[in-house]
Amino acid sequence: MGFPDRIERTVRIGRAPEVVWDALTTAEGLASWFGDRAEIDLRPGGAARLMWTDVGKDAELRVERVEPPHLFAFTWPMDGVPSGDPRRSYVEFTLVADGEGTLLTVVETGFAQLDGAHHRTAYDGHVEGWGRELGELVDALAA
Repeated sequence: MGFPDRIERTVRIGRAPEVVWDALTTAEGLASWFGDRAEIDLRPGGAARLMWTDVGKDAELRVERVEPPHLFAFTWPMDGVPSGDPRRSYVEFTLVADGEGTLLTVVETGFAQLDGAHHRTAYDGHVEGWGRELGELVDALAA
């Protein structure tokens, strides 16, 4: 049996898809829930960067798909691999109108590229991380 390769989470957000879209695709929106500073060039192939200044961590992203206001995707480096390693995971957000709100689904894949020890650390960390980060997104948009 192979390693799990897919993390999928769906949350309902009581805001219109366009509002959720802005939280996912603008520097101000990303900084409100996903790190505390962000930069983004919102076009396929564009660069983005998330920064957590309190812990001195950042993540370099590459924008892959932009289909406003329903689909946004990026790739980012895999946890636990050396700097410059070409392996990346793929993260895709899908937004579907749901009454006056939005069903937001995030799917991250690519973990099967990693060996046993690295896989477990990266996969488990992202399972936990998406639960926390999506909770922060819901809270940020409820404020």
